[in-house]
Amino acid sequence: MIDHVIFERLRDLGAGEFEHLNGTLLSHLIGTHELLHRWGANEVLCKAGLYHAVYGTDGYDGKLLALNERLQIQKLVGSESEEVIYMYCACDRDFFWPQFGIVNNPVFRNRFSCEEYVLANDALKKFCELTAANELEIAGGSTQFIDQYGAGLRSLFMRMKPYLSNPAYDFFIQTLGEANG
Repeated sequence: MIDHVIFERLRDLGAGEFEHLNGTLLSHLIGTHELLHRWGANEVLCKAGLYHAVYGTDGYDGKLLALNERLQIQKLVGSESEEVIYMYCACDRDFFWPQFGIVNNPVFRNRFSCEEYVLANDALKKFCELTAANELEIAGGSTQFIDQYGAGLRSLFMRMKPYLSNPAYDFFIQTLGEANG
């Protein structure tokens, strides 16, 4: 169940006005939250899922708040959830994603600050779980998205397997299927 105050703040920020692949950003954020909840994620990660694009992401330019307004989100969802949100929004995907399955400790690049560092294992697991929920929520409503990005996401999630919960991994297989050949 989504906290009413947290949900209404998303509306106030205009999430329902932003277009997203399968409707509005608001519907995507809710869907991401619901997937995480269904997979048994804790409240910290579920709240992060609901706000995961608030500062914009490497894959979605629209943002609801500027980075200098992070304190607002910290007060609303808690500092732990906000840290996950910031990490997700800050990720340089083209740099970080290809490292999975290749190196033992992938190096994260913050696209806002250009800093590079290794995430703690817990943070890495949260990042991967949120990544899966985000992408699979989109894939669930768009065969065109699957046709265009399915093979790459399938490869990514196979390589992220050590960091994904069993329910997330099972949902990935159900949604995208196993890798061919």
